[in-house]
Amino acid sequence: MKKVCYKLFIFSLILLVQSSYADEIRPGYLELNEESNQVFLVLWKIPQKNAQTQVLSPKLPESCENKSEINTQFMNGTLLQRWYIHCDTGLVGRDLSINNISRNNTDVLLRIKWLDSSVSTALLKPSEPIYRIPEKSSNTDIAITYLGLGISHILLGLDHLLFVFALLLIVHNTRRLVMTITSFTLAHSITLGAATLGLVHVPQQPVEAVIALSILFLAVELRHSKQGRIGAAERWPWMIAFLFGLLHGFGFAGALAEIGLPEQAIPLTLIFFNIGVEIGQLIFVAAVLVSGWLLRQLMIKISQVKRLEQAENIAIYAIGSLSSLWLFERMSTF
Repeated sequence: MKKVCYKLFIFSLILLVQSSYADEIRPGYLELNEESNQVFLVLWKIPQKNAQTQVLSPKLPESCENKSEINTQFMNGTLLQRWYIHCDTGLVGRDLSINNISRNNTDVLLRIKWLDSSVSTALLKPSEPIYRIPEKSSNTDIAITYLGLGISHILLGLDHLLFVFALLLIVHNTRRLVMTITSFTLAHSITLGAATLGLVHVPQQPVEAVIALSILFLAVELRHSKQGRIGAAERWPWMIAFLFGLLHGFGFAGALAEIGLPEQAIPLTLIFFNIGVEIGQLIFVAAVLVSGWLLRQLMIKISQVKRLEQAENIAIYAIGSLSSLWLFERMSTF
């Protein structure tokens, strides 16, 4: 495979006009924990990305009434509310939805923990806003839910995608590309599993800052390569991908911790969330490679191949600028 430094220049331009807050596209979370017969503790968590998300609220079955005041607090840009409800006729077979979800680009993960410790999970989307509550979710339902969450997390995680994009700009042939993507996958799978299972704990804010630093490092390496100075990332991209992949895995684990895990199916949840991340990553890599090939064919046809070099330079500076901004923003939260 020839060097495809021009891979999806249009993607880099889109990055410049997107919000600089990577990984801010997170699902909301609604948990109903049955603590005694038909009495549930409600936890409602929604990221406050903009004014629209503030109008989102759970629409519980009519048979449910509040049994306590709603305790509200804000933490790290997230609205948290807790209160108790009593549902005279139970929840099984009842419809639950989220008010105004169709007006927002925010999914909501629903998790119901029953008195016998079984768990029901579902993902409420603007396209599918109503959920009829079953007695409990099957393993298939849980797997499908967390597979979808993994795919959406990576495809909406701008910083993770930008890191992969920078790796693609560095790699020059198919064999090295396969080694690099495999190393990144292996590394973040290790730390995602270790952190989710509680074997390792790393504070999330420093992790997010170092993720931004990893992207900036690749941008600097790309610029040095253009100047004829070959660095470690170009010599050993699989090693760099593995080392920084470990950090990105902690970032994935932080997102999964925010979403929550069904206690009776943690291994299943972890496996399918990780598979979802890999599917999303492969979708992105395929899109970049195909778009890069099409772009090159177009430039050859109109005799403008030299413009690809200019496009690459702009892409490198776009990557460096965004990652620098993220780095300073995230360091300011320490």
